[in-house]
Amino acid sequence: MSELNDLYQSVILDHNKRPRNRRRLPTATRVATGDNPTCGDQCTVFLRMESTSAAAAAGGRIAEITFEGSGCAISQASASLMTTQIKGKTPAEAAAIFAEFADIVKTGNAPEEFSELAAFAGVHAFPARIKCATLAWHAALEALKQPDKIPELAAAPATDSGLRTPDSGVWTQDSGPRTQGQGQDFGL
Repeated sequence: MSELNDLYQSVILDHNKRPRNRRRLPTATRVATGDNPTCGDQCTVFLRMESTSAAAAAGGRIAEITFEGSGCAISQASASLMTTQIKGKTPAEAAAIFAEFADIVKTGNAPEEFSELAAFAGVHAFPARIKCATLAWHAALEALKQPDKIPELAAAPATDSGLRTPDSGVWTQDSGPRTQGQGQDFGL
């Protein structure tokens, strides 16, 4: 079992040191931000949904997904892994993968077969870290609930006070007090 734990730890470390899809997505049509004030984690997820008629019938498919943010190794590795796991999925498929992931991090019950998701099973022993591990996933699910926006607005440049969002709100990225429209504490 020690070899498997070492493998899982290397998965987390690899995603933290070499995050996949960590960048602003200029063609994003949906954007959501989550904050974990307890740990200081912040994550903004950018999505571009597939616009084919077949994809639309299933609620769309995630054509591209990226993230930006800062935080602990668990939050950043989880965000990176999430982008690799839900790209190409429908919102329902993404929600099902999140449900599996949430069960793993809350209970420590990893699937018998190897899964990168199972790398986070050890998080259950540290309840405060569950919020870190699920932050990006909650932001992605929130973005999937939104209607598509015009890509030029989703890719608006950052300002001194925060990130301009498609709905003209500004969600600050600082650690100061939040007001309506700034970030979202998912209350995990």
